[in-house]
Amino acid sequence: MLDYQAPLRDMQFILDELAGLEGIGELPGCEDASADLVSAVLEEAGKFASGVLAPLNQAGDRQGCRLEGERVIVPDGWQDAYDQFRDAGWIGLSLPPAHGGQGLPKLVSTPVWEMWFSANMAFAMLPQLNVGQTEALMIAASEEQKATWLDKIVSGEWAATMNLTEPQAGSDLAATRMRAEPAGDGAYRLYGQKIYISYGEHELTPNIVHLVLARLPDAPPGIKGLSLFLAPKYLLDEHGEPGEQNDIRCISIEHKMGIHGSPTCTLSYGDTGSALGYLVGEPHQGLKTMFVMMNEARFNVGVQGVALGERAYQAALDYARERVQGRDIVTGESGRPIIVHPDVKRMLVSMRARLMAMRGLLYTAASWFDIARHHPEGEVADKHRRYVDLLMPVAKGWCTEVGNDLCDEAIQVFGGMGFVEETGVAQLFRDARVTTIFEGTTGIQANDLLGRKILREEGATLRELIADIRETATQLGSHARLGDLADALGDQASLLDKTHDWLLEHKADTANLYAGAVPLLHLLGIACGAWQMARLALAADTRFDNRQGDTEYLRGLVALARFYMATQAPQAHSHAHAVRNAGQVLTTFPEAGL
Repeated sequence: MLDYQAPLRDMQFILDELAGLEGIGELPGCEDASADLVSAVLEEAGKFASGVLAPLNQAGDRQGCRLEGERVIVPDGWQDAYDQFRDAGWIGLSLPPAHGGQGLPKLVSTPVWEMWFSANMAFAMLPQLNVGQTEALMIAASEEQKATWLDKIVSGEWAATMNLTEPQAGSDLAATRMRAEPAGDGAYRLYGQKIYISYGEHELTPNIVHLVLARLPDAPPGIKGLSLFLAPKYLLDEHGEPGEQNDIRCISIEHKMGIHGSPTCTLSYGDTGSALGYLVGEPHQGLKTMFVMMNEARFNVGVQGVALGERAYQAALDYARERVQGRDIVTGESGRPIIVHPDVKRMLVSMRARLMAMRGLLYTAASWFDIARHHPEGEVADKHRRYVDLLMPVAKGWCTEVGNDLCDEAIQVFGGMGFVEETGVAQLFRDARVTTIFEGTTGIQANDLLGRKILREEGATLRELIADIRETATQLGSHARLGDLADALGDQASLLDKTHDWLLEHKADTANLYAGAVPLLHLLGIACGAWQMARLALAADTRFDNRQGDTEYLRGLVALARFYMATQAPQAHSHAHAVRNAGQVLTTFPEAGL
C-alpha cells in the first residue's frame, strides 16, 4: 500500500505567501478564516485523508463496483468512510451557512479537496458533486426548491449527480435528445438516457438528486434549447422524506481503465412509466446554470491533477530513498539508494517543481474566486472574475496534462516495479488518465481558451495578466540573488506578448488558429507556472532575509524555482512556435498522409 501524508508545509506556504490567505480572511463573509482555524482544518483533513481514505484506495481499485440487477454495489469500506466524512461536515466546508455549511472561503477548501483526491480520488468524486450542485442550485433554484433540497445536499445526507452526456452526443451538448414533457403541478416527465454519470446509482445515501439537461416540447434547436431539471432517485413524501422510487434506472456501469471504486453509470429515464423532474431556473436556460456546476467540476478536476501528481511524487520519492541499485556515478560507491543517480534525482526534482507550480496556480485561482465573490469594490471583483474565466481552461487542461506526466514519471522512477500493479503506482497513472478527458477534454479546454476567453474580448484580460507577470519580474529584479529569475520570467512575459499579438493579427484565420489551440494552452500554463514559481522564490527569499522559517526549506524553494526556469520554462518557446506554425501544416495536410 502506498502511504500518503498531506504536504501541509507546502500547502501552508502557498496559502500564506502566494494566495494571500490573510487578505482573503479580511473580506466580507470570510472573517472566520483565521490562520489558526485554517491550520486546524488542514491538520484534521490530513489525518482523515491518510488515516481513513488512503488505506481504502488500492483495495477499492482492486474490488471495483458491480451491478446486481439495478443495484450498484461499491467497494467495501466506502459506506463507513462516507458516513464519517458526512458526519464530520466536510462536504459543507465552503458551502452556505444558511443551508448548514460552514461558509469558509474556496481558498481554504481547495487544499482540503487536494488531500481527498490524493488519498482516494474514486471516493472523493462523490462528495465533490454535492459542492457543484449546491453552487448551481443557489444561483437558479426557486426559494421553495432550495428549502426542499439544499440542506440535505449540503450535509451529504443525500448525494448529487450531474447528467449531461448522451450516447449519440458525447461532448456535443447541442445534440442532446432527452425529452421533458409537462406533467402538471409543476413537474415534468423525463425520457431518455444519460451516460458517464459518476455515482449515478449507489446505496451510500437514502436519496440521490440528479441535475439533468433535457428539451421541452417548444425548445429551439441546439444548446439554446436545453433546460435544467432536478430529478430525485426517490420522490419525496408529504414529510419531505424519500418515498416512491422515481422511474430512473441504472442499466449498466462502465468497465474503466481507472477510478474503479467510482461507479460510472448509464441512467435510463422513463422506461416503465415516467421519471418526474422539476424545472430549475427559466426554460431553455439550463446550460447557463449547468455551466456553474461544470466550472466547479473543472476546477476540481484541475485539483485532481496536482493531487494525483503529489501522491505519485511521494511514492516515487519513498521508493528512490529505499531502493538500492547500482554505483554512485560520482563516488563510485556501490550499495547506494537510486536517489543518488543524477537522472533519478532529475525526475524527482522536476516532479516537485511542477507540483509547486500547479499548486501555486490553483490556490491563487481559488483566491481569485473568493475575491470575485466577496470583494466590496466592483472593479477589483470584476478583474479577478475575469482572471478566473481566462485561466479556468488552463487550471483544468494544463494541470491535468502535467498530473498525467507526473504519474508517468513516477512509474519511470520505480522502473520495472512501477509496471507491476502490486506497488500501487500504476493505479495512480490509470486513475489520472481520465482527468484530461472528463469535464471537457484538453482540446475542448484549449478551444474555449482561444475562442471565448482570448479572441472574443480581443485579448484584453490576457494583456492585464501579462502586465501582472511583468510586475513580478520587476520585483524579482530588486532582489540581488534573484536576478536570473527576473530575466527568465521577463522572457516568459515577452513570449506571451508576442503570441497575444500574433493571435489578434490572425484572428480571421480560424483553421490555423485552432490547430494551435492546445499548444497555446500549454504555453500559457507553463508561463503561469513560471510566474507562480517566481513568486514562490520571491516570498522564500524575503523570509530568508527576515530569518522567518526553516532556512534550508526556503533555500530549497528558490532552487526549485531555478530548476523550473531551467527545464520547464524553455518549453514554452516550442509551444509558441507550434501556435504560429501548426495550422499552416495541418490545413494543407493530405488525407492520404493519415
